[in-house]
Amino acid sequence: MMNKRVDSRDMAMGLMFLSETAVGILGNFSLLYYYLVLFCNEYTLRSRDLILRHLIIANSLVLLSRGIPQAMTAFGVKYFLSDFGCKLTLYIYRVGRSMSIFITCLLSVFQNITISPMNSCWKDLNRRAPRYIGFSISLCWVLYMVVNFIFPIYILSKWNSVNTTDKRDYGYCSYTGRERITDLLYAALFVFPEVVFSLLMIWSSGSMVLLLYRHKQRVQHIHSIKVPTRTSPESRATQRILVLVGTFVTFHTLSSLINLYIALFSNLIWWVVDTNDLISLCFPTVSPFLLMSHKSTVSKLSRLCLVCIKN
Repeated sequence: MMNKRVDSRDMAMGLMFLSETAVGILGNFSLLYYYLVLFCNEYTLRSRDLILRHLIIANSLVLLSRGIPQAMTAFGVKYFLSDFGCKLTLYIYRVGRSMSIFITCLLSVFQNITISPMNSCWKDLNRRAPRYIGFSISLCWVLYMVVNFIFPIYILSKWNSVNTTDKRDYGYCSYTGRERITDLLYAALFVFPEVVFSLLMIWSSGSMVLLLYRHKQRVQHIHSIKVPTRTSPESRATQRILVLVGTFVTFHTLSSLINLYIALFSNLIWWVVDTNDLISLCFPTVSPFLLMSHKSTVSKLSRLCLVCIKN
């Protein structure tokens, strides 16, 4: 329903959610359109491009399922979702968030394998890894969709026989919790893989930084000062992925700490929930622009748009 009075705080939060969601959707859809046009024009896409397409889809799910409801709530539209709509929105958000974490980890590890020297222990995996990228991503989509679907249904069947007054309010909807042990079990089921993926990203990023540093030292040793050296495309791609992973780890760490607080305490403070939602939308909003930061990507996207308009 619609509240007639919206104070300045809610209006400011609504504008922030709306701006963040609109910018994020624009960036993700532009980058997705770029890859779709390349695919339709029969361009050969690399394994890294396949990973990025799935990352864009996961980020878009997060923005649509969390940014739009929060913006509407801040503008005064409260509890507009039914019980089914509430569960569906939370389901889409959890699947998108989990996939975003996994795909970012996969992107970091895959790039680390790609730039590893051929005499390293990754040389065999370097040749075989591209063949399993698509299968790994598809399997993870299925697993997260099934787990996020089955686990709440199992818990709900147990909850129906238990009387409780524990209620979680999200503004646009609310759901009734039952047992604290259930919340902790659900958190552990998803937090543990997230911690593992985060550690893998940190390790992979550290390895890539070390490889880039050694490569730079080697190039400076070979070339004289008068000979200009150009950065290879793989090095530029690695640098962008390092920035992407660093941004993800920063925002994800902050969001995880706030989520831990929310899971442990039932009486939620409005600014804690709003801050957590804003932070959870930062990476999906910023990531497409980090990926498009290189001028060649922007110029290719512009040329493709002009060609499609002419056609």
